[in-house]
Amino acid sequence: MTKRGSRTGYSIVQCLPLLKRILFKKIGNGISTDFWNDPWIPTIKDPSIPPSLNLYFRHDMRVDSLYLQNEYPENASSSSSKLHLLKMIVLTSIEEIRSLRLMTAVKTPYLPDGKIDLEAYDALIHMQILGGADSVLVGGSTGEGQLMSWEEHIMLIAHTVNCFGGLIKVIGNTGSNSTKEAIEATEHGFAVGMDAALHINPFYCRTSNGGMVAHFEAVLPFGPIIIYNVPTRSGQDIPPAVIRAIAKHPNLAGVKECMGFNRIKEYTDEGIVTWTGIDKEGHDARLGYGAIGVSSVAGNLIPRLMSKLMFEAENPLLNSKLAPLFEWLHCEPSPIPTNTALMQLGVVRPVFRLPYLPLSRARREEFVSIVKELGRENFVGDRDVQVLEDDDFVVVHNW
Repeated sequence: MTKRGSRTGYSIVQCLPLLKRILFKKIGNGISTDFWNDPWIPTIKDPSIPPSLNLYFRHDMRVDSLYLQNEYPENASSSSSKLHLLKMIVLTSIEEIRSLRLMTAVKTPYLPDGKIDLEAYDALIHMQILGGADSVLVGGSTGEGQLMSWEEHIMLIAHTVNCFGGLIKVIGNTGSNSTKEAIEATEHGFAVGMDAALHINPFYCRTSNGGMVAHFEAVLPFGPIIIYNVPTRSGQDIPPAVIRAIAKHPNLAGVKECMGFNRIKEYTDEGIVTWTGIDKEGHDARLGYGAIGVSSVAGNLIPRLMSKLMFEAENPLLNSKLAPLFEWLHCEPSPIPTNTALMQLGVVRPVFRLPYLPLSRARREEFVSIVKELGRENFVGDRDVQVLEDDDFVVVHNW
């Protein structure tokens, strides 16, 4: 049951598009340094900058630095060298991740042949940014990471970081029931710039509590990690004893928890940052049980309203108004309702990858009624919501 497909590592040269976007944001120059004794990755030639300048990349445990320099470091004096410091990138701190409130589990849209539709995907991310989400989860269960090869998966994380990394935090789902695959995917995800990784416990090949602890400890060294407990998908609860066993690790950002208010309160009382993974619990979990926020499916459709629930004061009236939508989004296993809804709103093509199929016509009609009740202006996109016919959908089984 492990995910099949090529797994691609990314060299610094392959990651260059991610780095190019900050090249000309100079924040200082003429800085003396004695960095020459540190290891440097060989010179990277970049046609987008003057040919007399070379890009050097220095990597420390938690800091990446970009410099432009006229001479190769070996020819420079450590006491008098002057570097033009373009940007000091401090990798996202654990506290930044722990402060995120609205983490939208973004949908992955498709072209008619089943390939990923990056143009539509970019539009979805723009909508999240404009709607007030402070982070997106890429390739999660809502984003159908389970239907992607690892090559597609890492590409989509890299693309998101490259295009939107300065505007929204990027959480990559790099979990697997294979510890080896989880390690490789997490290493590659951080290499292409994701801010944190989401990790589920091993599914299908369920393991002991000790096995879960060892599995999570194998990926925690790479960077900020959010543990995802969703027994309805994994088939096994992650008990508090497992979370407590890894709670002291400096890279544990927190837990995305789907076992209800009491479990959330148990963790938050112990200082463990927790997000609920259930939209209908988001408002009350934050205000009554100590959750920092929500990993949201509904945020794909109504980011502005979810932002109100997560960033503003108590609003039980709005929460109550959204209840019918929250319930509708679980009338079939996720992401089937979310996919169908976004297609009816006209923001993605009506293309499904099997084994997912569109909702029934009756459910599609229900969604139109919900949109009209809440107001079309509160949903993403600018087209009229419509009831799609069965023949409007494309279902692909090979992509």
